[in-house]
Amino acid sequence: MSVVAVIGAQWGDEGKGHIVDVLAERARLVVRYGGGNNAGHTVVNRRGTFKLHTVPSGIFDPSTVNVIGNGVVIDPAVLVRELDELQARGVSVDGLFISERAHVVMPYHVLQDQRDEAQRGDARIGTTGRGIGPAYADKMARTGIRVGDLLDEAGLRDRLTTVLALKRWLSDDDSTAAALDPVTIAARYAAYGVRLAQHITDSYPIVQQALERGAPILLEGAQGALLDIDHGTYPYVTSSAPGTAGAAQGSGIAPTAIDTVLGVFKAYATRVGAGPFPTEVDGDAAAVLRQIGTPWAEVGTTTGRLRRVGWFDAVLARYAVRLNGIDTFALTKLDVLDTLAEIPVCVGYRLDGAPVMHPPMRAGELARIEPVYEVMPGWQQPTTAIRHIGALPAAAQAYLGRIGDLIGARPALVSVGPAHDQIIELLPLLPATAG
Repeated sequence: MSVVAVIGAQWGDEGKGHIVDVLAERARLVVRYGGGNNAGHTVVNRRGTFKLHTVPSGIFDPSTVNVIGNGVVIDPAVLVRELDELQARGVSVDGLFISERAHVVMPYHVLQDQRDEAQRGDARIGTTGRGIGPAYADKMARTGIRVGDLLDEAGLRDRLTTVLALKRWLSDDDSTAAALDPVTIAARYAAYGVRLAQHITDSYPIVQQALERGAPILLEGAQGALLDIDHGTYPYVTSSAPGTAGAAQGSGIAPTAIDTVLGVFKAYATRVGAGPFPTEVDGDAAAVLRQIGTPWAEVGTTTGRLRRVGWFDAVLARYAVRLNGIDTFALTKLDVLDTLAEIPVCVGYRLDGAPVMHPPMRAGELARIEPVYEVMPGWQQPTTAIRHIGALPAAAQAYLGRIGDLIGARPALVSVGPAHDQIIELLPLLPATAG
């Protein structure tokens, strides 16, 4: 048996979709375990470039079963559109299943999310405004709507009548009436239920039977460990647990069933939205890292916003490794560094002039951190055509090895471009032939 959890280990956008797309060829089950359509995974393969928001990245292999797990919050309008786009481009979605326990992003969640963010003014968190946080809040408050509820219009209408009675405070003018009318919403979302009915199921037996067979399984995360609701840079975080704990909870797998935790890091760092970012850079260095005008451009898949960029932060990376039990890692976008003569790596922190061993809990303190850099030599030659670790320039190998030493994990994969085959494999994480 081989169960690999693929965990974003920075602030999201690390390239998880690329890594899962490569590994999915050897998997028989891929489970997306958390997040919503506030995150996007870009996959480049022989069919072209795809930007996925809810569908697991294993969808491109017809022999792989894909599950949207109970830990995901789903906007059915977005999901239906995504499925239609995949089918229009020749991708079969017959092997996709949706947990009936997954929660639904409702129109009033979007309304609440956008209002809350607007009212924060200069203290905006940087939410995507897609209703993800309010949907998770309702889940915890036990006032949520689950995917299985969409299959019963009368029951859904009754449930919405009860839930919306608690949300009257959202209604202050006629423009919000449609978002808060239980009859209108029930009819609309029951129609989504009809459209998705062939995919909606109890995912527990699917996952457990795969475990019993010893089938190779991938657990696919969204966002990143530094956005974790408990352990991230609060309040500039997401509303779920993107790490290993969330992988088990959001897919219905016991934590002890996970054999390998693969942390995905960029060779540098990026962040979207507000929040502390100790190694952030601007100017010429930022221009190199952003790669605007290339397939690697640092622009949000979901939001279209320019990502903030900075150097690799080994302090935060080591924190993510320890919290999530990451034993192996993938380093993506190594080729972005190809032109640099020197590459700084953050190896320590100073706060108010004094060294600190761990990332501060308070966002305000993390924002005052002074990074301590170790400058490594660049390799200044292209790596995009390299497929074997021994062919990498010596300085690139040294960079990879140093990161592994600093964070306490073994390198397993390196990406040197956005295409499916632009991968260097150091460790086999799944058997070469899935059974």
